[in-house]
Amino acid sequence: MGRKVTAADVAREAGVSAATVDRVLNHRGGVNEEKEKRVLAAARRLRLDRSLDMRAARTLRVAAFLQPSSNPYHGALKTALSVENQGPNPFNIQTRIFDTDPDTPTTTLKDLRGAVASHDAVITCVPHDDELAEYLDLIAERGIPVVTLATDIRAQHAKYVGPDNYRAGRVAGELVGRLTSATGGDVLVIVGLMSMLGQTERYSGFSDVLAERFPNHKIVNVLESHEEGARAGALAYSALNDNPKIIAIYNASAGAVPIAHAIETLGHVEEVVFVTHELTEQRRELLRTGRIDAVIDQEPEMEIALALKVIAGAFGRLDPMPSSTETPLRIYLRENC
Repeated sequence: MGRKVTAADVAREAGVSAATVDRVLNHRGGVNEEKEKRVLAAARRLRLDRSLDMRAARTLRVAAFLQPSSNPYHGALKTALSVENQGPNPFNIQTRIFDTDPDTPTTTLKDLRGAVASHDAVITCVPHDDELAEYLDLIAERGIPVVTLATDIRAQHAKYVGPDNYRAGRVAGELVGRLTSATGGDVLVIVGLMSMLGQTERYSGFSDVLAERFPNHKIVNVLESHEEGARAGALAYSALNDNPKIIAIYNASAGAVPIAHAIETLGHVEEVVFVTHELTEQRRELLRTGRIDAVIDQEPEMEIALALKVIAGAFGRLDPMPSSTETPLRIYLRENC
């Protein structure tokens, strides 16, 4: 049996003092970040303690900028973060959530500037804004990891975690095309905000598939709900009331339940195919009863777990880094919801 590895071995491997190793491994703090990384990396290489794994001494503080929980997807992200904060937490990361209004990027930027001074990394799920993207790129370039979650933002040094939204839109288009008559008809698209780049990509994929494979299907309108569920429902109700030729609705954001209610109130459940995103308990019930035809889910819990791994990797607490930051898409119909 080989000699047991000691803290002194780790100190030699990391090029630091034994006292520094003791402070890091016993979570006493007071060690700068660069030395902490070296000690933890050396301990892992030498297999000092298998229970050490990726556990790190200093708590990393992450600021997450998300919409209020009235948006079910963002509510699911917040729940996933809460679970991570309270769980085993092998990377010693704690996340603070900041609510954002997608219509006020200036306020988001102000809050972000204030948070950066006291946080080690940032997660965002916000609309694109040139000034906001420029600032995120700046802090990422300076070494503060930035993860854009589910919807990208044009910051070159940020790391995107989430689905391929263009592909998600193409899947939605394929579903609409196959679930409706080959004779086609009018199609309504409702998005939250086109400045949410993920939703723009979804719309592009959706419209491309209809043009390529279902030319008799015509997109008659693309409406923005501004991420407000009630508004999405009102938009759907008005459009259906004004145009009886609508055979399908594709909803790329919040508001699935109010839209389903609008379809039902007007008596169009059998005539209008409804495809949306994000599987919640309410949407699961609407699937079971045929008031939603298909849901494309991107698994927010997986997105949060992967985002935290990316941040952990940036601080040397995960080796190797995730090979991919793209999350899968799941299609749910009445029979598998």
